[in-house]
Amino acid sequence: MERGTHTVRIIAEAGVNHNGSVERALEMVDAAAAAGADIVKFQTFRTGALVSADAPKATYQTENTDESSAVQMLAALELSEAAHEAIIERCRERGIEFLSTAFDFGSIDYLVRLGITTFKIPSGEITDLPYLRRIGALGLHVILSTGMATMTEIGEALDAIEAAGTARADIVVLHCTTEYPAPLEDVNLRAMCTIGSTFGVAVGYSDHTSGIEVPVAAVALGATIIEKHFTLDRRLPGPDHKASLEPDELGAMVRAIRNTEAALGDGVKRPMPSELGNAAVVRKSIVASRPIAQGETFSEDNLTVKRPGTGVSPMRWDELIGRPARRAFAEDEQVEP
Repeated sequence: MERGTHTVRIIAEAGVNHNGSVERALEMVDAAAAAGADIVKFQTFRTGALVSADAPKATYQTENTDESSAVQMLAALELSEAAHEAIIERCRERGIEFLSTAFDFGSIDYLVRLGITTFKIPSGEITDLPYLRRIGALGLHVILSTGMATMTEIGEALDAIEAAGTARADIVVLHCTTEYPAPLEDVNLRAMCTIGSTFGVAVGYSDHTSGIEVPVAAVALGATIIEKHFTLDRRLPGPDHKASLEPDELGAMVRAIRNTEAALGDGVKRPMPSELGNAAVVRKSIVASRPIAQGETFSEDNLTVKRPGTGVSPMRWDELIGRPARRAFAEDEQVEP
């Protein structure tokens, strides 16, 4: 599928679903590219800089992983610099953009050295002022996720990023519900529109629901970026696999989004080329309801409207009523003024 020609950018979120395996990460690049995604995104972090030694796991992490601690779980999911380089090279080969979320200052600096021009700020960092300032000072493109955030927190984060040096026009804010999977009743998709109108930013949606319906609906509501977790196999162990799409589902989501995007059009109401040929068939013309003699006055008693629409439009009905017929007309014959 051709990339780079669509308004909506689709991020296939590999995240940590590679389970620490470079080989699996490369397979995920292949799968994201084959599905037609624009971007494949990973996560860049150093466990010691991300969490304290006694940091707890989230409930969904506890349910979907073994009895290891949060530190042990995350350490097993780190990608080395060599792994990053291999993934970026595979992205070049497959024609898909590489993106990664940095979770600490050292990882931010590393991604800068790799030449990353867009930074994705995860929901957990929306209240991390030093982090926001560090990203904002780069003056690059920013994607800001807003899971768990209030409108006040979103505004404060935007102000911090902007004050640090990134123009608001270069920021896309993603509505998000941070639960895995997110219950449909908690999605509140209209909040995405509220964010856009309140803060004057482009918006998108980071989806954690099961299935593909909600991200497709988000596109219909104006999302410019869709982010969705995927995995090679939902049965794999790990914190995010169960709330992720498998490759065939990811492909179905991409196709549905592209179809929705095409159907949205430009918003100008006009007859479309595909329907023009039907107008003459399904519209009507003014015809004689019975034989009409030359000179007889057109009236509601001798006129009616019937298909096809190849004659005088019924919108000219009042123009004909009360005028004399210039010639005789047979029953069902289209009349003329």
